[in-house]
Amino acid sequence: MARRALVGLFTDIDDTLTTDGAITADALQALEALRAAGLRVIPITGRPVGWSEPFAATWPVDAIVAENGAVALVPQNIGQIGLQRSPIKREQLSKIYQQDAATRAAQYARMQQVLAHIEATVPGARRAQDSAGRECDIAVDHSEFTQLPQATIDQCVALMRAAGMNATVSSIHVNGWYGAHDKWQGAQWIVRELLGRDLAAEIDQWVYVGDSTNDQRMFEHFPHSVGVANIARFVPQLTHLPRYVTPSERGAGFAELARCLLAARAGSTRRA
Repeated sequence: MARRALVGLFTDIDDTLTTDGAITADALQALEALRAAGLRVIPITGRPVGWSEPFAATWPVDAIVAENGAVALVPQNIGQIGLQRSPIKREQLSKIYQQDAATRAAQYARMQQVLAHIEATVPGARRAQDSAGRECDIAVDHSEFTQLPQATIDQCVALMRAAGMNATVSSIHVNGWYGAHDKWQGAQWIVRELLGRDLAAEIDQWVYVGDSTNDQRMFEHFPHSVGVANIARFVPQLTHLPRYVTPSERGAGFAELARCLLAARAGSTRRA
């Protein structure tokens, strides 16, 4: 992996940064070390924006893009153009959306009807427990607090798509939404918003790390794409695989990747 010109890293959250639902000390230290080295660090997740707020306010990251690219949380002390480094503790966040308020309201009402239909017709299907924090998508729990068989997961996806929605499967949820956004489009959007730059034009200077099928678009586009070891669970459903896989799973795997990137960066600095 060529890393000398590395600008930053995008990362999934659930089962990539987190382990058993919480960020571990080694993963948090890895985030701190990456940003201390001058790298941009942007988690991008299918989780709701409400769920993401405390992490955007306290983790050492430049922003969090939530709901598969629909909305981003940005510390207010980071300028729109040119991210400025700031203390880890941040209490004030700005929230930016890809869709206008009227569009979001109309789509929210439609999505709630689809979600109610899925719960009424698919045995065992229940909305994710973080649904109260969602603004731009819906989610059905398949592995966080309940376990759904693959056939039921596929049925939920099919119903969302039959209603004209995009649908994807993370390590814990089936997500559905209206709109053209996804993780890849959301990543390009946030780089334009925060840096005024074209991610696609400098894609070889960024890394992406994830763990499930909703990371496929990122694996497809990032030449430096990484899966933590627990991605093995989803390999049969993946059309686009990551280029690299860490030895360890979840947060430990993320920490391994960070150490690798930082060691390469330090080596290139010494040679320069």
